[in-house]
Amino acid sequence: MQIYLDYSATTPTRPEAIAAMQAVLTQDWGNPSSLHEWGQRAATVVEQARMQVAGLINAPDPESIIFTSGGTEADNLAIMGVAHLYAKPQHMIISNVEHSAVAEPVRLLELWGWQVTRLSVDAKARVNPLDLKAALQDNTVLVSVIYGQSEVGTLQPIEELGNIARRAGVLFHTDAVQVAGRLPIDVKNLPVDLLSISSHKIYGPQGVGALYVHPRVELVPLLGGGGQERRLRSGTQAVPIIAGFGVAAELADQELPTETPRLIKLRDRLFAQLADIPGLLPTGERTHRLPHHVSFCLEHADGQKLSGKTLVRQMNLAGIGISAGAACHSGKLSPSPILLAMGYPENVALGAIRMTLGRETTEADVDWVAMVLRQVLQRLSPVELIVSR
Repeated sequence: MQIYLDYSATTPTRPEAIAAMQAVLTQDWGNPSSLHEWGQRAATVVEQARMQVAGLINAPDPESIIFTSGGTEADNLAIMGVAHLYAKPQHMIISNVEHSAVAEPVRLLELWGWQVTRLSVDAKARVNPLDLKAALQDNTVLVSVIYGQSEVGTLQPIEELGNIARRAGVLFHTDAVQVAGRLPIDVKNLPVDLLSISSHKIYGPQGVGALYVHPRVELVPLLGGGGQERRLRSGTQAVPIIAGFGVAAELADQELPTETPRLIKLRDRLFAQLADIPGLLPTGERTHRLPHHVSFCLEHADGQKLSGKTLVRQMNLAGIGISAGAACHSGKLSPSPILLAMGYPENVALGAIRMTLGRETTEADVDWVAMVLRQVLQRLSPVELIVSR
């Protein structure tokens, strides 16, 4: 029996998206910049996908969707695209629980002389909107706060934060990679100027994502070239995977009303089944939380015999795929910077695990995973720490 519970890292490409990709590879394989029939068929595929992705976030103008190679490039285009508008360094605000796709380009800007304020979070990883209001300066040009934190599942008060930035005349970006396709997003009413999403988090192919750019926002492109994607992302579009992305976005939008409550029910069931294990500490906000996300850390982790990575390996031997913190950091034995920012001690942060649910997850899967994790902890932990059922 194999159970995959790492849907925040990536999702399996759904058959409908694969079919769309195959159709492009065999029939509509032209260069979408070409004026002849072959090129125009490919261009039609790209524009259809643009409308489908726009529909997922209720963007009124499909041209506001800029296709990228994924969420990381979308984040970089938002951060650097704004920064390069200015001849001299300005001020930027982010949270201290951002994904590295935001944190790293901002760190680079800091080396170039930019002022950066990193908003602290509470023990549940949530930003206080009053802290944003206090951090704004006359030379603040961009605020970027992640919508749904990938390691601990916390949702930020994006509407309130965006309104604060908007009233101050400051651009607002959010990395919505974990939220899109799992919760409704309406950029027509949400006060965001820039928003990043990724195909492979919503059962589309890897290697493609998008940045929503409000029509009034100007950016400097990261790539020079042929001027594709409104001159913001030069390079021949990857038509097959863009087509798969579009189909996945449209289907995710259609399934939201049923899939989101189903995931919430499974998420809460898994939390409940593990609630009586001493030393297994839930992380993140429980009320304002991604619907598919379950995360813990180990109070008595030592980084060696008992750590998040140890649990990942042991669960894998049992045919269950989970994650130790963020997938992007899974190759390094270092404490999660997100948990450190939330105030957890270093040894506890080394004990972070994440179980994220998806379309194929069932109640039986959740029950089995809870039982196996309990058994693994019994083997690895002092007997007195575990309450057996």
